[in-house]
Amino acid sequence: MIDVPTGLFTVGVFQDVAWAQKGLDALKQAGFVAESLSILAKDGDAAKLIEKILGSPGARIESAGVGTIVGRGPLLEVLQGDSGDLAKIGIAGAMRRVGFQPHDGRIFDTLVGRGGVLVAIRSEPRAADALAILHSYGGGNASIGAWTGRV
Repeated sequence: MIDVPTGLFTVGVFQDVAWAQKGLDALKQAGFVAESLSILAKDGDAAKLIEKILGSPGARIESAGVGTIVGRGPLLEVLQGDSGDLAKIGIAGAMRRVGFQPHDGRIFDTLVGRGGVLVAIRSEPRAADALAILHSYGGGNASIGAWTGRV
C-alpha cells in the first residue's frame, strides 16, 4: 500500500440542486469554508450552483459510467489523480483514493448518474460535524472516508 496525503473527506449525495443548495448553505453557516467544499454532478443547474457556492465555474470532465460531469473542489483534484484517469475508472473506482470502499464508490457513481449532486467536505477535525449536517439536510449515503491516505 502507498500512503498519499489526501485528507479526510465526508461525502453525501443530494437528490437535486435545490436540496444540495440547502445543505451547502448549512455547511457554510456552520463555518466550513468554500475551499474545503467540493461539488460534483451531471451538467445543468449544478454548474450555476458551483459558481454561486465556490465562486468560479466548475470543470467539465468525463467520468466512466456517468458521462460528462461538472465539478470543482479538492475532492475532484484527488479523484482525477496524476494521470487524469477519471474517464477510465469513474467515480466508482476513484473513490478508493479518498478512503471509500468499492461498494460506496458504486453507490456514489449511481446516484450522480441519476442526477444527484455529490457534496464533499475536506475537514478531518470536523468530519462528524459535516456528516451530521449532510444527514440533516438530505445528503443520502453520507459517510466519512475511513481509510485516508491509502490506495
